[in-house]
Amino acid sequence: MATVSIPACTSALLLDIEGTTTPITFVKDILFPYIREHLEDYLSSHWEEDECKQDVHLLKKQIEEDMKQNRACRVHTVDQTVHTDEEKAIKEVVDNVLWQMAADRKSTALKQLQGHMWRAAYTSGRIKGEIYQDVTPSIKIWRAKGLKVYIYSSGSIEAQKLLFGYSDEGDVLDLFDGHFDTTIGAKIDAKSYERIAERIGCQPEEITFLTDVTREAKAAEEAGVNVVVVVRPGNMELTDEERAHYNLITSFSQLELTG
Repeated sequence: MATVSIPACTSALLLDIEGTTTPITFVKDILFPYIREHLEDYLSSHWEEDECKQDVHLLKKQIEEDMKQNRACRVHTVDQTVHTDEEKAIKEVVDNVLWQMAADRKSTALKQLQGHMWRAAYTSGRIKGEIYQDVTPSIKIWRAKGLKVYIYSSGSIEAQKLLFGYSDEGDVLDLFDGHFDTTIGAKIDAKSYERIAERIGCQPEEITFLTDVTREAKAAEEAGVNVVVVVRPGNMELTDEERAHYNLITSFSQLELTG
């Protein structure tokens, strides 16, 4: 694949994680199974702690919102006040979390709980974040040329920082100028990218967004953001129309800075 030039007006690069900086297999084969395998034990151990209580409270609010929107939901109540039957209450949370994960939900409530669980795994050394080999050297070049680099992922900001703070290349958090997650809006909503531009302090057309998901690319384009689609092993296949429409790279090293 040939190099792709980004507009000379670009002042910031916005990076997706899964399928862009990090193999999809790391998320699907390591991070998500860790949650499924350790969820019940984690909740039992931390149930009375404030952080866990807040996580469960957010899940309860999400379920209420789902019911208002008539979205199917396996569990209709997460009642943290049921101290007389703690196991039943924990089971309700477990069922809901597993249902959300099976449905590939991106809810902030789910991502927050997952982030808190992954923190324990990263800090204990049980998990190390995986980063494609072309990512770190490329970001260093971009930064040396004066560009800002930000992360925008469905995973919580805490989960993002854990991945890059406890990566197989060590702590590389100093490569990034900031992090965004779904608290700023969904990645398939154009307004999210407008908010990010406002937060960064630049115009949307001054941002180049790298992602492997064309629905996200479409939303970013609608906001006026420049888009490059990243093609990595295991990523979703692109249609012929998508291949013709988007600038494509298979490595960050193919991104050429102009100006």
